[in-house]
Amino acid sequence: MTISPVIRLHPADGVLIARASLPPGTVVADGVTTVERIPSGHKVAIKPIALGEPVIRYGQIIGFATIPIAPGQHVHVQNCGMGDFSKDYAYCADVKPTPNFDLPATFEGIRRPDGRVATRNYIGILTSVNCSAHVASLVADVFKKNPFTGDNPLAEFPNVDGVVALTHKTGCGMTQNEPLALLRRTLGGYARHVNFSHVIVLGLGCEVNQIGGLMEEQKLAGRLRAMDIQEVGGTRKTVEAGIAFVREALADSNKVKRESVPVSELTVALQCGGSDGYSGVSANPALGAASDLIVRHGGTVILSETPETYGAEHLLTRRAVSREVGEKLVDLMRWWDEYTTREGAEMNANPSPGNKAGGLTTILEKSLGAMAKAGTTNLVDVLRYAEPVTKRGFVFMDTPGYDPVAATGQVAGGANLVCFTTGRGSVFGCKPAPSIKLATNTPMYKRMEEDMDVNCGTILQGEESVQECGQRIFELILKTASGQPTKSESFDFGGAEFAPWVLGATM
Repeated sequence: MTISPVIRLHPADGVLIARASLPPGTVVADGVTTVERIPSGHKVAIKPIALGEPVIRYGQIIGFATIPIAPGQHVHVQNCGMGDFSKDYAYCADVKPTPNFDLPATFEGIRRPDGRVATRNYIGILTSVNCSAHVASLVADVFKKNPFTGDNPLAEFPNVDGVVALTHKTGCGMTQNEPLALLRRTLGGYARHVNFSHVIVLGLGCEVNQIGGLMEEQKLAGRLRAMDIQEVGGTRKTVEAGIAFVREALADSNKVKRESVPVSELTVALQCGGSDGYSGVSANPALGAASDLIVRHGGTVILSETPETYGAEHLLTRRAVSREVGEKLVDLMRWWDEYTTREGAEMNANPSPGNKAGGLTTILEKSLGAMAKAGTTNLVDVLRYAEPVTKRGFVFMDTPGYDPVAATGQVAGGANLVCFTTGRGSVFGCKPAPSIKLATNTPMYKRMEEDMDVNCGTILQGEESVQECGQRIFELILKTASGQPTKSESFDFGGAEFAPWVLGATM
């Protein structure tokens, strides 16, 4: 079967996507040949686009011509930029019934005493402040597995996935209002996370984020062990006390057993990083198909990265189950507009150099591809950063576009598994939740096969449909939730990537 050198995503599109690098003279449409090299994953015009005219991809505006563009030309940052245009939010217009399957799928999960279900079983060490970060790491390092030598201090505890220190760079030199509340909400979400059997929080003793205040505000009394370095008597004594706590907890943590549970116990964080021109063509829509399956089986998916939804939010407000839910999303966009203006930045600064090298030109284009991860079901809730997810279905959480910060918020909200698409080859983990990596294209997948769990480049090659790839992702999600390790887990990713969102001034 002959495969076209370009991909058409919508009948109304004025640009097509190159499957591979196209030399000048390549036929891309009736009467249209390339007049210059079109890099792999980049856009080629198939009709004249006048100065100021919208550039259409996905049937939506991704930018405006900054100079006249002729058919066959490469469409990118040299001739396409941002511009204002009106959006029809049409609240609830596309809401439709989402019937659950009669026989929900299951996975082998860990049922906690409170009834919640875990996909992994970690012991966690949290820090109230940067000043206790090194001490926390010293405790965790005693129990650290070595992915290269195979050395495993936890060999006697096969049901414990690890001991992880989650440290950060704030907690003291900060204003005592929204920034402190946000940090505490994040730490509280991790302290309560179902994938932790036991948690200890280490502080210095004189920080703004006092452990007592954290525990009271987040209602953590009885949930975790707390220690202040100054009160315990210094570094050595605190490390010894932390090690003793973990050793006490290991035997109890190891008692867990997996059992068959419904997919309704899954909350999956949807992430993309190192995106390219194929992200919105292969991996993101395939993950969207998997997301639809999760929701129809009764589970929950969390879309985030608000700056990477900017410009496409009107497509989500149409799927909001109520006007109130839709307006929450629009309010987030207005906040981000004000926030970036206040900081002397702009939303279109979001596409990174790697994104642009991969073919993404504007934040509008990136957003339209990114939102495909959430599939087609109704938007049932919109949450603040790190807020607990309480509704099943497709929910949106406000986060920055920076992947570690975004995923940290989602896991704090209760995600017990992460799916992460990438076109450039991001390496990532997010303990205590396992992270599945989805490659958008085959060359990158083959180059980084040790880091990638799924090759979605098969869609570009015509080997399978988006739905077929989505089914394959869904089946891997069930296996991963049941304990099968991911590629990122094989390298012990996930501790260093903990990154609470830092707001406000550093004092």
